[in-house]
Amino acid sequence: MPQSPLPRALAPSMSASTWGLLILLGLIWGGSFFFARVAVQHVPPMTLVLFRVSLAALALHLAFGRQPDFYRTLLSRWPELLVLGLINNAIPFTLIFLGQTEIGAGLASILNATTPLWTVIIAQILTTDEKISAAKLIGCVLGLAGMVLLIGPAALGIAETPLWAKLAVVGAAVSYGFAAAFGKRFKGVSPRVTATGQLTASSLIMLPFALVVDRPWTLPVPPMEVIAAILALALLSTAFAYVLYFRILSVAGATSASLVTLLVPPSAILLGILFLGETLSLTEMLGLGLIALGLLSLDNRLAIKRK
Repeated sequence: MPQSPLPRALAPSMSASTWGLLILLGLIWGGSFFFARVAVQHVPPMTLVLFRVSLAALALHLAFGRQPDFYRTLLSRWPELLVLGLINNAIPFTLIFLGQTEIGAGLASILNATTPLWTVIIAQILTTDEKISAAKLIGCVLGLAGMVLLIGPAALGIAETPLWAKLAVVGAAVSYGFAAAFGKRFKGVSPRVTATGQLTASSLIMLPFALVVDRPWTLPVPPMEVIAAILALALLSTAFAYVLYFRILSVAGATSASLVTLLVPPSAILLGILFLGETLSLTEMLGLGLIALGLLSLDNRLAIKRK
């Protein structure tokens, strides 16, 4: 999912229609973990990433390529888009799919929800205008405590899911944090150019890795439900989701748009329970609660206003 640094001020209250778009986006991005969990059982992670980014890039080129100066702007920023495609698509998507070979859609989405926590920590180190506040510090502590609850049992060897799979998804969240800090340099560039450019770049990055590591031409043709999951992952949860996200960003601001992070885990968990037979332990539910409180604190929504 696209990442943005958390701004200092709150955006204006959102309208009912914007809330509807935000909830829809949460369902779509929650669905991405569900679709990935279905597909990764039959398609190796690197090949799955290649399918996701290349099909999404093709869809966005067809949708926006005729706009004036679209390709001129894209080509002028290609070195930066290559870096963004690496840290915002290629690396995190690969790590998430690797993790999802062992863990369910719900748990993966919860671990990925720690992204804003890493964004704040990385911004504190790498930027001068995103320094940490008391609310952000509290949010980081709560969120990291939730992550420890989720990973702790595996680290102690008392959980069924392997530690490396959970750490892979956390690594994806860290990569998104670096992408958020790096993405500041695209201020003033059309979000459509940025989205299309980074997906095109990540397609070029993933192509040789998928060919060398997975040798996809040797793989059996996946079942129809897997093909449908791949198409949904690329066209719905990537291409369309980018368009929807940037629409929310334009009308409600980055702070309100960042609330989608809270909506993704519940939808992924619900889909996993309904269709994949997944369950969450009490520890995992407590971890989700702490992460949610941490994100709300980072967003300043738990602050008490003084009269």
